[in-house]
Amino acid sequence: MSELYDIKVKDQKGEDVSLSDYSGKVLLIVNTATGCGFTPQYEGLEKMYKELNGQGLEILDFPCNQFGNQAPGTDEEIQSFCQLKYDTTFPRFKKIDVNGENESELYTYLKKQQGGVLGSKIKWNFTKFLVDREGNVVDRFAPTDTPEKISSKVRELL
Repeated sequence: MSELYDIKVKDQKGEDVSLSDYSGKVLLIVNTATGCGFTPQYEGLEKMYKELNGQGLEILDFPCNQFGNQAPGTDEEIQSFCQLKYDTTFPRFKKIDVNGENESELYTYLKKQQGGVLGSKIKWNFTKFLVDREGNVVDRFAPTDTPEKISSKVRELL
């Protein structure tokens, strides 16, 4: 199994991005959807990002359409929606699968590190993984855990 920083993901244009680019940063990795009851969390995520990015926080957004077909758009449509409706500025990547035979290597790794009380499968959109500056996956939050609720744990790592 690779280490977090050995994993490559695809950006919005389909280009490879190495997670090593984020070495030394605190990461909040989130699987998102534009048509979900939790979609308004984009507002809190953006607020957290604007407030804490200068201190070393990066929020990595991975749209996922595996739960109730709630992210049906193209990558471009998702990007446009997030920027227009929530004015998001944090990095957004290509749509991925977080469970099953086509799941992203990143999510295989995250779930192995933080299966926890939630089990290994991602249950829904807006599951969040918190990674410290050394690349250790230190926490996993349920979709119901809002950015405001987890803010103190994020700040502890900064």
